[in-house]
Amino acid sequence: MSLYTIADLHLSTLASTDKSMEVFGSRWQDYTSRLESNWRKLVSDNDYVVIPGDVSWALSLEEAVSDLKFIDSLPGKKILGKGNHDFWWSTMKKHSALFEREGIKTISFLYNNALETDEYIVAGTRGWYHDDDCRNMPDSADFDKLTRREGLRLETSLKMASGMSDATGKEVVVFMHFPPYWNGKESESLMEILLKYGVKKLYFGHIHGNYALPSSFGYRGIEMSLISADFLGFVPKIVK
Repeated sequence: MSLYTIADLHLSTLASTDKSMEVFGSRWQDYTSRLESNWRKLVSDNDYVVIPGDVSWALSLEEAVSDLKFIDSLPGKKILGKGNHDFWWSTMKKHSALFEREGIKTISFLYNNALETDEYIVAGTRGWYHDDDCRNMPDSADFDKLTRREGLRLETSLKMASGMSDATGKEVVVFMHFPPYWNGKESESLMEILLKYGVKKLYFGHIHGNYALPSSFGYRGIEMSLISADFLGFVPKIVK
């Protein structure tokens, strides 16, 4: 009963809305089939897999059904977080209604909450761009508003996780889409919350094309690991 993680699947299994990542080079060649093959070799039905963001290229919840059913068909219990490209993401009520209608049974969501697995307490949020240089990026919207909102969501998740950890003795592990620290710059408000709750282990995605980097690094007492699917070679990473 292990915990695995892999971010940035960028699935596009619906033929009518095909947006394959293969246009970004050989690293992405046949990525969906490679992901499925590697996943089935590693993950059992009793394991958990956290997918922290950029799950699907779908633009609506209905378009995402094909990708969500693909994930549901894979072994294990999946926990999905939100990424900056998950435009299909809707309310938890709508997700639940769709899952009931489509018979999706192995997917849950990390969103303003924390979840318990056999060995860990899973917490986290999407996060946002990590420094002021990103204020004027096309998809940054309201930088300050979104950063504050993500801070509230992270604190909500960690507060719940802390209580669950106190009750069970299990370690809290945080999963975010955006790194709270990258390339010498940090999202100061999010780092303050992580340090406040004593987080020691954090996994993040979003970063692509940096294949020579170390798989993890330490920053202010937190071990941070990059888990973008292309960085991992489309092999889910076990949490240790």
